[in-house]
Amino acid sequence: MRYTYNKTLSYVIGTSLIIILLLAIGGCNNQPDGDTLPAEDMPSVPIIPYTTKAIYPHDTTLFTEGLVFHNGLLYESGGAPPELPFTKSVIGVSDWANGNFAPKVEIDRSKYFGEGIVFLKNKLYQLTYKNQKGFIYDATTFKKIGEFTYANTEGWGLTTDGKYLIMSDGTNKIHYLNPGDLLPVKILNVSENGTERDQLNELELINGFIYANVWQTPFIVKIDTATGRVVGKLNLSAIRNEVFNRKPTIDALNGIAYDSATGKVLVTGKLWPSVYEIDFQK
Repeated sequence: MRYTYNKTLSYVIGTSLIIILLLAIGGCNNQPDGDTLPAEDMPSVPIIPYTTKAIYPHDTTLFTEGLVFHNGLLYESGGAPPELPFTKSVIGVSDWANGNFAPKVEIDRSKYFGEGIVFLKNKLYQLTYKNQKGFIYDATTFKKIGEFTYANTEGWGLTTDGKYLIMSDGTNKIHYLNPGDLLPVKILNVSENGTERDQLNELELINGFIYANVWQTPFIVKIDTATGRVVGKLNLSAIRNEVFNRKPTIDALNGIAYDSATGKVLVTGKLWPSVYEIDFQK
């Protein structure tokens, strides 16, 4: 009896241990990793606090699509919506001290809607909205020296890491382009809280992170260039609302410019009467 009892007890205990072990192993194998956690289980993206350091005047005829510092000057590109006949598809220097705009390049608004711009290795690159075409200019004379095409349905924003052109197209994908042949060498899939973050517009690279306006929102997201994850966001609702109260006909927040020499960051928007200098932990 004792032997039979002990044998049965050993069998039950052994079987139970095997089941527990299998469940544990199965649980480990089925545990989602950091990239596949359900959205509700992802940590919420933190809001980045900021302060407004100064407010400068801005040309209200500019339907801002690109904003960038180059050699200490602030360059801006604009598009030209058909319903706004006073706008131009133009690139020029914005003097934020007095709001004056000095045009350097203008493309035919009946054919092209000017989009993002960036300087790289003595060249200025410009995207167009739906033509799947970009233009290349000499960065000193602003004479057109080339054109390029891209497969993206639309062209939105541009920045650079000093090696590649970095392009947004309104989706959650950011394309790295080789400046030699303008072909994509890398695609970064951007996600926020575990879901795709699309509507990425004007871009700026700051200390190794891509900052992007989210179209038609008051948010600028901070993107990890290694993973594509949004790791922080600026909520500029207060700025956007202040501008809207002064000029209800403004359009979306758009435009981020970073001067690496001074650490200055400027933001503005389409048809805005002001440019804002903001400060935050970069």
